[in-house]
Order: sequence, then structure tokens, then C-alpha cells
Amino acid sequence: MRLTIRDTAQLFGVSEKTLYRWVNEGKIPAYRINDQYRFARSEVLEWAMANRVSLKPGIFLETQEETGPLSSLEQVLESGGILYRVEGQDRDSVLLNIVRNLRLPPEVDKDYVYELLRVREMLGSTGIGDGIAIPHPRSPLIFNLPHASLTLSFLEKPIDFGALDGKPVFAAFTILSQTVRGHIHLISRLAHVLRDPSFRKVIREQGSRETIFAELCRAEKAMKKKAD
Repeated sequence: MRLTIRDTAQLFGVSEKTLYRWVNEGKIPAYRINDQYRFARSEVLEWAMANRVSLKPGIFLETQEETGPLSSLEQVLESGGILYRVEGQDRDSVLLNIVRNLRLPPEVDKDYVYELLRVREMLGSTGIGDGIAIPHPRSPLIFNLPHASLTLSFLEKPIDFGALDGKPVFAAFTILSQTVRGHIHLISRLAHVLRDPSFRKVIREQGSRETIFAELCRAEKAMKKKAD
């Protein structure tokens, strides 16, 4: 879904004048269609995370009600799992080892999934700063996945992903979804919980599975309460 100037300004809680300035300065990804600017939700979210620009938490929670419930981060992380000490000498080898450990149906070609993630990184780093990356395909997967998944991988050693802040990545959240709506939903929720100091602390400390799930559940509840 393409966002208008008004939609995007509301998303960030800024004036339309400010948003036009960001566009004119080339700070935010935008498309000019019939002399009007349009924005892709997923690209705007990724830009906001990488540049640490605040988003209004209620925006995406409200859109869910229009077409039914979506999975929580806790549910999709339960599906994807948590990996520790993922090896790799560079970004591509790390991605390859992550994909090899993804919980995917046997009919899904993992080599193809790896290529999708690698190509996405070539378009622009998914490193969002502070040692965290969110690898994902540019568009939702076309595979017949039973459900969306989120896999948290702690790397054996920090690896350069080309993040804007220059910090090497030690933790990667890999998102796989069947739909555009689900893809945007997961990125937006993850963007919010990663701003939670307690959740970021447990990720930085590479806490136990139990601790990570407990903090994730708490952070999601806090986000929903704030949006309400």
C-alpha cells in the first residue's frame, strides 16, 4: 500500500511541511506518481528504524482491525525460534548459516531464500544500528508458508552489515511472511519493541530464551497499552 503525504506525516507525527523538506533533501524514500508523492509502508518503516525516527504506535495497530487479527511477535518468534552462536566470516556467510537453520517446510528451497536475503542487502543494509539487523526479502515470500516467522540469531562474532552507525551486527531478526500486510505488521511491531530499553538490554546481553520471550511479551503489551 502506498502512503500519501498526509498519511506519512501522521505516521511520524510531523507536519506535511516537514515531510516535504525530508523528501526534497533526499532523506526519506519517496515515489513521484502523477505529480504527487507516495511512500511504501515497508520502506518508510525501515528508514525510520535505521535513522531512529519516532513512529506513532497506534497507526499500525488501528489498521489491523480493518481486516482481522494478526500474529503477535511472541507467536512468530515461537515459530521461528532463537539461534545462538551463528557462525560466519562476513555478512553473506552469516546469512547463509541463518537460512540453513530456519524452520521451513521441506519443499521450500533454502538456497532461493538465501538469495532473496542477499539481494535485499545489496539494495541497502538491513542493519538498523546498535548492532542489530533485520534481514528480510524485499517483498513477502511467494512460498506456501503455513505462517509467518521471526528468527532471532545471535552471531558468534559481530559482523559488518554496513549499518549507518558503522557498528557491526551481533543480533539479526529474520522476518519471513506470506503477505504484504503481515510483512509490514511484523516490521512495525519490531520497530517499536526495539525501542524498549529493557527489551534491548536482554538482546544486548544475549539472554536466555525464557528471558527474551518474557521481555518481548511485556514490551508488546506496553506498546498496545500506549496505543490505546
